[in-house]
Amino acid sequence: MTDPSFKVRARKLQNAIRQHNYRYYVLNDPVISDYEYDQLLRELQEIEAEHPELVTPDSPTQRAGTTPAEGFNRIPHPEPILSLANAYDDTELVAWYERIVKLDDRVVEAQFVVEPKLDGLTVVLHYTDGVFTLGATRGDGEVGEDITSNLRTIRSLPLRIPVQAGDVNVPPRIVVRGEAIIYLDDFAAMNKRLEEAGERTYVNPRNTAAGALRQLDPSLTAERPIRLLCYAIVDGEGTLPSTQWETLKYLKALGFPTAEGVSLEEDIPGVLKAYQRWVDRRDELPYEADGIVVKLNDLQLSASLGVVGKDPRGALAYKFPAQVVTTELLDIGLNVGRTGVITPYAILDPVEVGGVTVRQATLHNFDYIAEKDIRIGDRVLLKRAGDVIPYIIGPVLEARSKNTKPYNLPVSCPSCGEPLETNEDEVAVYCVNASCPAQLVRNIEHFASRGAMDIEGLGIKIADQLVAEGILHDVADLYELEPATLLGLEGFGEKRADNLVESIAASRDQPLSRLINALGIRNVGEVVASDLARAFGDLNQLASASAEDLEGVEGIGPIVASTIVDWMNTPANKKLLGKLKAAGVWPETSQHEDAEAPQTLSGLTFVITGTLPTWSREKAKEMIERHGGKATGSVSSKTDYLLAGESPGSKLQKAQSLEVKIIDEDALRALIAQGPVESSRRV
Repeated sequence: MTDPSFKVRARKLQNAIRQHNYRYYVLNDPVISDYEYDQLLRELQEIEAEHPELVTPDSPTQRAGTTPAEGFNRIPHPEPILSLANAYDDTELVAWYERIVKLDDRVVEAQFVVEPKLDGLTVVLHYTDGVFTLGATRGDGEVGEDITSNLRTIRSLPLRIPVQAGDVNVPPRIVVRGEAIIYLDDFAAMNKRLEEAGERTYVNPRNTAAGALRQLDPSLTAERPIRLLCYAIVDGEGTLPSTQWETLKYLKALGFPTAEGVSLEEDIPGVLKAYQRWVDRRDELPYEADGIVVKLNDLQLSASLGVVGKDPRGALAYKFPAQVVTTELLDIGLNVGRTGVITPYAILDPVEVGGVTVRQATLHNFDYIAEKDIRIGDRVLLKRAGDVIPYIIGPVLEARSKNTKPYNLPVSCPSCGEPLETNEDEVAVYCVNASCPAQLVRNIEHFASRGAMDIEGLGIKIADQLVAEGILHDVADLYELEPATLLGLEGFGEKRADNLVESIAASRDQPLSRLINALGIRNVGEVVASDLARAFGDLNQLASASAEDLEGVEGIGPIVASTIVDWMNTPANKKLLGKLKAAGVWPETSQHEDAEAPQTLSGLTFVITGTLPTWSREKAKEMIERHGGKATGSVSSKTDYLLAGESPGSKLQKAQSLEVKIIDEDALRALIAQGPVESSRRV
């Protein structure tokens, strides 16, 4: 029998953690430190591990996806989940207003709430006695699909309400409508990770969120950075708000995330001004929105107006000016990446969209071209939203001429002419020629970058210049450069030539982990390079390692191991390693140099930003890795801590948006000294 004291303590911890999550996620006003939060969570995890019978479905520890489902059950909605009629200019908005005034003259005195029209997947959330019990898609408006397990993986979705202190009317039953979305920064970071791993990337946030929530395996949903914003009460019992403005405040008080920037307007001129404010800041929004939603604030008045088809008369979507246009696809070009990945792009008849003239757009990958049946000469739909790179949605089939033909995969590299290859488990097409000029320029740029050999003054323009002049044939040739060779090149004076050669020479002292990263092996970045350096000690040992040896290193799976073995066994790469060794670029790391250091940061991932009081960034990174942690270059959902000094820059904002724990140098020292700490990622 469970000791009652454990049960009481578990419930207190669950309630406290819900309260602190509410203040952190919804109010952006935490009242305890992240360290204190971690201790609460850790204690709850320990109690539930020892007493599984105390685990409840709404516990903050129950966020991970569980057993895959065999299919989705159909769920009838308690009330119709209606769509919205659209307006595309001021005249149409005013016409809507005049129509509803004729139906009920009380509209003349009515207020309006203006909200963003979120471009995501509508979800319907059911709560009984404050506990999340059921979640469904909109479906046809009458019946949706049960995606409860998938929705549980969304960290901003409250598993229990209310989650804050104070007086609030909590209904015994409530059904809430919201939108599942992926923020643009999260989407870009996710695609970058997938592309670097040679996996399929995604076209737009809306479809990605929708697809992830309809996965039969919730663990796959949990891998996507989905967020939730709520905006309506569909049904419920007890006393509920009578206005839309109070509804939004009530939802936030219960712990539901709501959109920022919503306004209450006194009349239609106020609505039109609000619309213009949203248009002006459209490209600054963190998510995709295609307009505003104008709602009568008085919910009873709105309901009394009824519906037309499936559109309520008391609300209207006023769409933003189009960011989708059509133009002609003149050709399909090919880019060669640093790792040899061939990426297609559209060459377009120039067209203006969103105030910008677009001549090129992404085509994503070759599978996308085939799936959409995009052909040269097609009239295509082009979309540009904010800072997102313009992309082709697909062809306008009605405008297709008989002269177009399906696009065939390229067979040779556009840079070097060598045959291209594909891997069975990947969508990417590769040029594997290590001497490919296009790859060589990118390889040199990467080799010299700050996260690699950190050769100051050597960027892509100089790399391109040195390759074009036939001076560099691989990165090892850098160490044979002399000032006299550079003086004959455009833009090089004596001082600049001397500085570059000195910077190259200084890079010989970089540690092994940086050299491994600098080699540009596909799927091997800073973190994996550090793991390999610790595990093998020098490049001789790494080069002779088998796939089995590599898979024995934590975090390295079969795909990465195979990539490393293939790279090391390529004759051109063996020659490159020999040249580097002859040039004195051959750092070594003792396999056991960190054995005596307590591994207090094991399993934790850090990002460093800003200027630290006493440590350099390199020193901080060294200390993190010496004690078992990992130091990466960019903030993501997998980051546990952001180590921030003075002038932290954009990484701080990114960390705050992802709810990553932010610490200073003293806090890092404390972590190193005090032993293993649970991950700080919110649950």
